[in-house]
Amino acid sequence: MPAISEFSVKSLFIQMCFNGQPLATGSGFVVEKEGVNFLITNRHNVTGRRQDNGQPLSPTGGIPNEVIIMHNVHNRLGSWSPKTERLLDEEGQPLWFEHPTLEATADFVALELTELEDVAIYPYSLQDPGPDIFVGPADTVSVVGFPFGLRGGGSLAIWATGFQATEHFVDYADLPTFLIDCRSRPGQSGSAVIAHRSGGMVSMQDGSTVAFNGPVARFLGIYSGRINPESDLGIVWKASAILELLDDIEISD
Repeated sequence: MPAISEFSVKSLFIQMCFNGQPLATGSGFVVEKEGVNFLITNRHNVTGRRQDNGQPLSPTGGIPNEVIIMHNVHNRLGSWSPKTERLLDEEGQPLWFEHPTLEATADFVALELTELEDVAIYPYSLQDPGPDIFVGPADTVSVVGFPFGLRGGGSLAIWATGFQATEHFVDYADLPTFLIDCRSRPGQSGSAVIAHRSGGMVSMQDGSTVAFNGPVARFLGIYSGRINPESDLGIVWKASAILELLDDIEISD
């Protein structure tokens, strides 16, 4: 049987809840620092509020205080186990970390994972995001997550593939973001965005062309939603900005 793509299991289905009551679904993925694992997802997922005006996202008006994460099971690829992580401490303060300078402006956060018994972790490396594949306007990119809360068999992620819409190395809206043209939908907020190539001759950032024997991918950032409901243009926060957040977190002994 052909192997399952590692990127289909790296993306994790998440469900935001208030005291066990489901409010919304989304996507996330794991990164690691000094042996500590963090869930990376959108800030608006964990706050339960729109980034632009602070209004509740759930039609119930509920705000989440916990997130259920469908983790891969250790030594049982193709099996998943739900683990619940608190979003707020006993005083109601956020347990997640925000970008050190952008803070609430940045629509991504890091939440330390504490419930990892029998869990297999497949993290993205922000220090080594993958081969330096050339990605420019009109090149294909994939949003790997869970549109409308759907899953691609078990809790495997669904791939939505579109195109880079702006120059990758130029910041969109004076923020560490770029745009993609992709038919992404609710539930994909927090998805990993990657440049995936099936192999063969692949163009690189330095102008060279390299032959790969199999699939390769480069992690580009985190998807956070469309620029407006009428457009298929979506916002991606760059991997470099997520690395800045991770670098700012102090790991306690």
